[in-house]
Amino acid sequence: MRLTADFWVAAYIARLRQADIPAFVVAHGDDTSGMVMVKLNTLDGQARLFHRMHDLMADETRWQEMQAGPEAEVDAALAKQRAMDPDLWVIEVEDRAGRHLLDSGGL
Repeated sequence: MRLTADFWVAAYIARLRQADIPAFVVAHGDDTSGMVMVKLNTLDGQARLFHRMHDLMADETRWQEMQAGPEAEVDAALAKQRAMDPDLWVIEVEDRAGRHLLDSGGL
């Protein structure tokens, strides 16, 4: 069974809050099947953008970094993605240490 996008987003934000990592929804996509991207803002003018990839050979889903660099460039890439896919969710995580918890189990 696959989780809906809104359920996954709520669970992810709750997990981040438990770790005292601020996060918020920047763009609310389709509740059931919207793709989710996570922007990690390290609060120093830099950012990283992640998206979920399904590895068919290993039959697993993992998070992959899509772009890293100046926050303005990452924001421009996100704007381009949103223009192509209005159902896209964007979650912004703010952490100076670069924690995003995407590599922790259960996500």
